[in-house]
This record gives sequence, structure tokens and C-alpha cells, in this order.
Amino acid sequence: MPFIRPISDLRNKFNKIASICHNEQEPVFLTKNGQGDLVVMSLSLYQKQQNLLDLYQKLGEAEAESRSGAPTITHQDFMKQLRERFNEQ
Repeated sequence: MPFIRPISDLRNKFNKIASICHNEQEPVFLTKNGQGDLVVMSLSLYQKQQNLLDLYQKLGEAEAESRSGAPTITHQDFMKQLRERFNEQ
């Protein structure tokens, strides 16, 4: 369930909003004159979302590379090569 608060709560009830962000790990949506205006979230939630976006971007790039016909290697062959490199050191 989304947490929706008027923007005045950011000034008047900051500690409550911060508590929701940290304890619930959910964003708080702030409204101004009844319309959505801002979103406040904890730094940890923001970082998780940024990491997910980065992962999705990398997966998209890998999928596009796979579709382009680039040379591929099986997981088994990759692990074999990795073990060989590791054992050389």
C-alpha cells in the first residue's frame, strides 16, 4: 500500500516520514494541492533501485549481443577455462 502524504508533512512530520522510509523500505509520495509532486525514499532503497536498473541495462545489452550472433561459449566450457586460469596461478 503506497504511503501518500501532503508536502507539508515533510516539514511538520519529517521524523515520521523518515521512519516510514527506513522501517517500511517503501517510498513516500508527497502531494501538493492534491497532485503528486515528490517521492521521498531511504538511501538504501534508492541504491537498490539503481542497482536493479543497472542490472536490467546489462541484461538488455547481453541479450542484444546474443541476438546479434556474437560468438558464445557454454557454461561448462567457461567454467573449465576459468578453472584452468585459476590453477595456473
